[in-house]
Amino acid sequence: MVKPIGSLCNLDCTYCYYLHKGDLLQQAATPRMSDEILEQHIRQYIEAQTGDEVVFSWQGGEPTLLGLDFFHKVVELQAKYKKPWQSIENDLQTNGTLLDAKWATFLKQHNFLVGFSCDGPARLHDKYRMSKGGEPTHAKVMAAASLLRQYDVPFNALCVVNRENAKYPLDVYRFLTRELRVWRVQFISCVEPRVFRDIAPQHWDAASLPIVGTAQAGPAAEDSVVTPWSVAPDDWGRFLCKVWDDWYNRDYGKVHIDLFETAVAQSLGWPSQRCVSSEFCGKGLALEYNGDVFACDHYVYPEYRLGNIGETHWGQLAYSEGQKSFAFSKRDSLPQYCQQCLYLRLCWGECPKNRLVRTPDGKVGLNYLCPGLKKFYGYIQRDMPEILRRVRKDQPKKV
Repeated sequence: MVKPIGSLCNLDCTYCYYLHKGDLLQQAATPRMSDEILEQHIRQYIEAQTGDEVVFSWQGGEPTLLGLDFFHKVVELQAKYKKPWQSIENDLQTNGTLLDAKWATFLKQHNFLVGFSCDGPARLHDKYRMSKGGEPTHAKVMAAASLLRQYDVPFNALCVVNRENAKYPLDVYRFLTRELRVWRVQFISCVEPRVFRDIAPQHWDAASLPIVGTAQAGPAAEDSVVTPWSVAPDDWGRFLCKVWDDWYNRDYGKVHIDLFETAVAQSLGWPSQRCVSSEFCGKGLALEYNGDVFACDHYVYPEYRLGNIGETHWGQLAYSEGQKSFAFSKRDSLPQYCQQCLYLRLCWGECPKNRLVRTPDGKVGLNYLCPGLKKFYGYIQRDMPEILRRVRKDQPKKV
């Protein structure tokens, strides 16, 4: 995930986990990836790929602040370094507020897939997603969506499920699929430890982490382990169950929800489509505007810096011993409580950054969302046999 403008953004979302990186990493006041680092990144990233498809993911901050000239340079460099048998794909995660006809024309011409950040209807979206001046942003998002539809630019929805919108699962889901009119939805749980601005994941004081199920293991308590806007574990489970029912009864086969599709895939013994529910992690490395590489998009802290592409090749950093250790520790650090869980192979402890609570017997390493995840994975077992029967039936016969 490339952060070509660092943490710089034109919005001031309450729950943003990245805005503080400018101070934490002592970034420039106006961070911007130089032409030299951009070319190093594109060349090295392509060199390190062995597959037929190379996917570039552009994120922020807000990457559209860089302007179109930057992205014209991107596609020119990709064409320059692409191997003859390779195809190049780009995806752009944006809040959508700066898109116009020129942007839409470019995105369509170069086949960019756009990820839109939208948290549901205006009353829910605007609760936490405000401009720097404190103005609501929902109307601008809807205008941008209309523009992209006009230019036939494909876009998906990324929805952050927080303490507020988690209480309205059907309002959120039906808005995204019927009003925003997307057929691919990514639900991201909003989980942020209170100390996220200063302390890196897994560097918390273990003795201070609460036991699962206690008041401190939820967002309402004054001494909670998480921020007040984080989703409550039970609300996360309830949200997913309600959306699952609506999806299964009305949208099965028509709407792709990554978390649901992955649960089905893993139930068939196939690989997870999401890093957070995979057995190992480590494939979501983050590149900052100055060439620094970090172990993960959610681990952009000095403790997890792997190096700089100006000094060490991307491929070496991605397969370094430090990154391998980071990847395998996801599985290897799971407490016995998780290893004995019925849903281990659907969950794998979810994202390590959320392992903020202790097991009932006091062991560290349990995911803050565990009660909600158990609720969801248990709930869908009712429908899973029929879904798996359908999937197997639709699989092509082996000759």
